[in-house]
Amino acid sequence: MTLKIACYGVRENEVPFFNQLNKYNFNLTLIEDLLTSENPETFANHDAVLLRGNCTADRTNIEKMAKEGIKYVFTRTVGFNHIDLKAAEEFNMSVARVPSYSPNAIAELSLTLAMMLLRSTAHTTMRTANKNFKVDGEMFSKEIRNCKVGIIGTGKIGLTEAKLFKGLGAEVLGYDIYENEEAKATLTYKELDELLTESDIVSLHVPYFPGKNDKMVDAEFIGKMKDGAILINTARGELQDNEAILKALQADKLSGFGTDVFANEQSLFFKEFKPWEPLPDTTVQMLVDMYPRVLVTPHVGSNTDEALCNMIETSYENFNDVLTVGETVNKVVLV
Repeated sequence: MTLKIACYGVRENEVPFFNQLNKYNFNLTLIEDLLTSENPETFANHDAVLLRGNCTADRTNIEKMAKEGIKYVFTRTVGFNHIDLKAAEEFNMSVARVPSYSPNAIAELSLTLAMMLLRSTAHTTMRTANKNFKVDGEMFSKEIRNCKVGIIGTGKIGLTEAKLFKGLGAEVLGYDIYENEEAKATLTYKELDELLTESDIVSLHVPYFPGKNDKMVDAEFIGKMKDGAILINTARGELQDNEAILKALQADKLSGFGTDVFANEQSLFFKEFKPWEPLPDTTVQMLVDMYPRVLVTPHVGSNTDEALCNMIETSYENFNDVLTVGETVNKVVLV
C-alpha cells in the first residue's frame, strides 16, 4: 500500500525537501494553503494528512476526514493544540507530532531580534534607507557583554540561546520549574521575580498550556521587569497579553519588543494586507505600527534548512512506523 498524504502549508522553498526526503515513496499532495474550514475538499481521496501549525483540525474537519477514510492526522510541529484530540479518538484516528527539531533555529531568531533591538539596527537602517545618515540618540546602546539576559524556559531551545548569549559575553540568568543540570554550566538559575528585576533582555521559551499559563506576560509580569528592558517571545502567542505589552511600550517601561508569534495568528500570518487595510486585531495593529521598537516576524522561527529537514524526516518516520509496526513513539494521546 502506498500511503496518500495531503501535506498542508508547504511553501515553495519547501517542495524540494519534501520530495528529496521521501525515501518511503509516499504519494504526496503538496498544498501551499493551510487546512481551514473552507478547503476540506483538499483532503478527499487521501489516507492521511500532514499539518503545520495554524491548520484547522477541529471536530468539523475531523468528522469530514473520517468520512473520507482518513486514518492518520499528523502534524510536523511540536505543538498539537490545533488538533481536536477528543474528536480524533472518537473517530479512531491516529495523531502524531514532531517532538523536537533544531533548537538553533528558534534560538538564533530570538538572539537576532534581541540584538536588533539592543543596537537599534532596524531604526538605524530605516533612516539610512531614507538617506538620513545622521547619528541620533537612539543609536547609542549598551554592549551585550554588559547586559544580563534572562531565559524563561531552559529546555533545548532556551539552553541553546543561553549558550549563544554567553558566547557573546552576556551574563545569562535562567528560570524553569524544572532546573536543567546541564544548563547550570551556562546560566545562573534565579527565582522568576529576581530574573525579571535584573534582566536587560527577557526571552520566553516555555510551552503553552491552555487554561494554565494564558497571558502569563501580563501587566503584573511586566511591572516586575527592569525599566527599559527588551522582551522577546518566539514561543507561543498565547503566552503574551498584547494590550499589557502595548501599554508598557507606550509608557517606556519596555524599550523594545520582538515576537515571532501571536494568539489567533491564523487570521494574520501568511497573509498579505494592503498598506491601507487595517489588521483584524486593533492591538496587534498598534504594536506593528510601533516599528522599529516592535519587531514582528510571521512565525518563521523554524524556517531553516536544518529544522525543516528534521520536521519532514520525523514526520515520514512517524508514517512509516504506523504502517510497519502499528504505532509511532511520537503518538499523541488524549489525557
